[in-house]
Amino acid sequence: MKYNLSILAGLFCLLSFSSVAKVDDLLQEVKIAAASQEADIKNNQVIFFGPVEVTQGSIKMNADKLRVFSKEDKSGKTLVATGNPATYTQIMDDGRPATASAKEIRYELATRTLTLVGDATLAQDGSQVTGNRIKYNISLQQLIAESSGKGDDRVITIIQPETYQEEKPETPVQQQEQQEQQEQQ
Repeated sequence: MKYNLSILAGLFCLLSFSSVAKVDDLLQEVKIAAASQEADIKNNQVIFFGPVEVTQGSIKMNADKLRVFSKEDKSGKTLVATGNPATYTQIMDDGRPATASAKEIRYELATRTLTLVGDATLAQDGSQVTGNRIKYNISLQQLIAESSGKGDDRVITIIQPETYQEEKPETPVQQQEQQEQQEQQ
């Protein structure tokens, strides 16, 4: 039953999280700014102590602590951000931001997968999913949300009406054109 609810929530979220992530972000370097860092070269691991800020194109992560490591087969880097909460933001191709927060955010660069654990929230355009654990593949736009299964803990999905999602924010050019038209009247 819990699995079926996760699938249903995921389907709804796929409808609401319809924007595509910026492809250019994948081509950008990953920059990490922190108060300090420790490297364990033998084990392919670096730990950054915060506040920590990670940027890659329009992607931004903020955390109290960040662990970056490569798998033994060197199939890609993984970033594990922890905080109270750790946060993730990205501007989508349509110019709208998507945000995520959790006590732990695991970002696998090779698969473009975010795993949010502990008070996890993923939001875009006023719609959001909350749960104990959310796994979101950014490239494939696939989402699985789970509760802890204890007590009243549930996955909660809030979907805004389509009219809310269709309203696109005005660009600075559109704002300037409107202002000029008002001044002419």
